[in-house]
Amino acid sequence: MPELPEVETVVRDLRPLLVGHHLTAVKQASRQALRTRWRPAWNAEIAGQRVGSVERRGKWILIGLEAEKTLVVHLGMTGQLTVTPSTQPVATHTHLIFPLDEGEQHLRFRDIRRFGSVSLYPSRQELEDYFVASGLGPEPFDLPAKYWRDCLRATKRCLKAVLLDQGVVAGVGNIYADESLFQARLHPARLACDLDNAEADRLRRAVAVVLRRAIERRGSSIRDYVGGSGLQGEYQNEFRVYGRTGDPCPRCDAAIVCQRLAGRSSHFCPTCQKIPTTKHTKHTKKIKTNLKTTR
Repeated sequence: MPELPEVETVVRDLRPLLVGHHLTAVKQASRQALRTRWRPAWNAEIAGQRVGSVERRGKWILIGLEAEKTLVVHLGMTGQLTVTPSTQPVATHTHLIFPLDEGEQHLRFRDIRRFGSVSLYPSRQELEDYFVASGLGPEPFDLPAKYWRDCLRATKRCLKAVLLDQGVVAGVGNIYADESLFQARLHPARLACDLDNAEADRLRRAVAVVLRRAIERRGSSIRDYVGGSGLQGEYQNEFRVYGRTGDPCPRCDAAIVCQRLAGRSSHFCPTCQKIPTTKHTKHTKKIKTNLKTTR
């Protein structure tokens, strides 16, 4: 699933290609429904609208139109939102096409597995209300230290589960949770409430460092992800633990381990990311219960 760096890359690619241009129409290229069904009534509301902004919130792409309308896109697991020449053949699994200006360029949404969505919100306030109602947490950059420490102290969930919780911090997914925990030298099964302030701050900083580096490298292309201009990402070439089960740790040469935590495969170095056994003994049993080796 595209995570924050991939979505941010799409946004940065699309911004110069869309801002100031007009969406002249909407063409539904598929009868198959996305996660949120496209409403035909939105076609007339979008036709002729000028794009004023392209932004990101968590894993959501926000295309600002006139009269505070916003075209809101979620890439799901396999979604692609790209600007392409109108003469380029329409790829299979393309669901929506938005011709631009004189029709020489198209904004196209393609999604093989159809877990993504494209919706129109009539006002920014309704969009903000949706994000509040869904409990979307703050962005991971410049998180207040007190907020972060309080979130960790308030839960007995493991660190991997907390990082994946979009209500705690928006945009982090499986890849960057693993990479951030390695950066911070923290075991993914550690209980969040066991971290001291120094460890909590180290993890907060690690998340920002990893995400910024991934954005610089245009995200990670593992399966279907491409940026808004169709280019792939490069951060997958720099993974330190994710997807590297059995490979040597880049720090100590110990074999990377994969275990299932919070319903997801979690990759870590058993040497660099050890669970302390002295000051956290009261939660050791629960940590061991959480650990289930992935076969």
